[in-house]
Amino acid sequence: MKTSQRGINLIKEFESLHDGDLKQAGLQPKMDPIGIWTEGYGRAMRDDKGNFIRGAANKGLAIKRASVYTEKDAENALRQDLEVYEKIVAQKVKIPLTQNQFDALVSYTYNTGGSDTLWNLINRRADPAKIKNWFLTKYITAGGVKLKGLIRRRKAEADLYFEN
Repeated sequence: MKTSQRGINLIKEFESLHDGDLKQAGLQPKMDPIGIWTEGYGRAMRDDKGNFIRGAANKGLAIKRASVYTEKDAENALRQDLEVYEKIVAQKVKIPLTQNQFDALVSYTYNTGGSDTLWNLINRRADPAKIKNWFLTKYITAGGVKLKGLIRRRKAEADLYFEN
């Protein structure tokens, strides 16, 4: 299964197109609320060892490693990244999914990396209220602080997941 345009639009809505320095031409890396440098539509940047590039002190490294400079670059990067998250969802979820459920889970996984607890709830066909509660109460904080954007995103993902 592939992410539909609706799922892609959901991700784009919440990730937005990152530009960390509006004074420079082209898109620039931007640090997210937990200090990870990102580019494009929320693509987490990594160093040569595969570790996230974190913190203001690593701005130079983030700029040096940047590969997304235009909206077209961002779109291409998102499509490449989606393949990874689509595979994660396909491997972790053992029951049939609707397109909306798949899209919601890809968005969730793109943002959080996924959750074994959520996969288990889905695979054992837990009470829908438990699944919805998971969406609405988990992965809504950064640095211990509830973020309105994450709360809205989890709600949008839950709404999509449970839409017919």
